[in-house]
Amino acid sequence: MNNPEVTGQALSILRSGENFHWSFITLFVLVVYVYYNEIEKKNWNGIAAGLTLYMIHWFVEIVNALIQHFSGHALWTAPTGTSFLILVGLGIEINMMFSIAALTFAKILPKDPKIKILGINNRLLIGTGCAAFASFLEIFFVQTPAFAWVYPWWGSIPVFITVYIPFFVVAFYVHDWERKHQKAFIGSLFGLNLAMMIVFAGVLKWI
Repeated sequence: MNNPEVTGQALSILRSGENFHWSFITLFVLVVYVYYNEIEKKNWNGIAAGLTLYMIHWFVEIVNALIQHFSGHALWTAPTGTSFLILVGLGIEINMMFSIAALTFAKILPKDPKIKILGINNRLLIGTGCAAFASFLEIFFVQTPAFAWVYPWWGSIPVFITVYIPFFVVAFYVHDWERKHQKAFIGSLFGLNLAMMIVFAGVLKWI
């Protein structure tokens, strides 16, 4: 196991207001501005992509927190550097970033979802490319005190396959779905995440 002490460090600040600072308010207002701007443009597909990734992100973070509860250590933690730690591996700032990540990167998608690049569907290729970029960034993040991979076998490759490919590839495919299917998928994920937070964080106090 690598850096098991970071679990305790993260849990010591979990949902504590001790480190709060006002930068969160600025980030929140910027996220609201981004979404209102896209709503004005009626960019519903981009919004669907953004919300899809955000909902998958929450599901993954809840699972990571449950792993911490049952095994004693999460796969990743955010032991310092955040003004408010929501879950063991999720600071409020990174949460704000993931709320607009797919909405931002969806802007580089070709209008035609069937176009192939290097013989590969553009949604799959660009989504995989975004996933690889995000995984590469984590290599830098874990060199700082603010983020940690806890287990030695957990690194950029497992993150790439199990976290970021679902984030971006699924978001970019949902981007092109019919509106009713987008709403059903995003709404189902929201309901699942809300239920998990109510049960595991609110009632059972596991995460």
